[in-house]
Amino acid sequence: MLSRMRAIIGVGSNKGDRASFIKQAKEALADNGDVQVIAESSYFENPAQGGPAGQGAFLNGAWILETMLGAHQLLHRLQAIERQFGRTRSVVHGARTIDLDLLLCDEWPIIQNAVLELPHPRLHERDFVLMPLNEIAPDWKHPILKHSMADLWKLLNG
Repeated sequence: MLSRMRAIIGVGSNKGDRASFIKQAKEALADNGDVQVIAESSYFENPAQGGPAGQGAFLNGAWILETMLGAHQLLHRLQAIERQFGRTRSVVHGARTIDLDLLLCDEWPIIQNAVLELPHPRLHERDFVLMPLNEIAPDWKHPILKHSMADLWKLLNG
């Protein structure tokens, strides 16, 4: 019997109708019936960090998912949705219609290979990631740092 994995996805958009792109991406993720969004954070506006100057502000949030997909399968699904919504990776940290980052998984808490790093290597350094995680998953532990998302949020924000 296959087990259901829980995963946390960071979501953001800073190009076009940001809220609409996020809503449509969430619907596209659930289209096949093998992924269910079970919790959704509020969305927070944040300035773009890194990348070319002059980018619009991001609308960022997070989702908790349940899925039968493995971590790599889920990553490929997220990347396919990004492409479907016109995301290109020609400019590092460039503006994007949708950004879907696999941050954490309970079934495979630590993966480090050329394709995927779990937990996301910079999630504990990013306010725009920890703010929504603190809202929907404050007790979820970082599998390497051994701190909860609430504790990491407090550490980052002093």
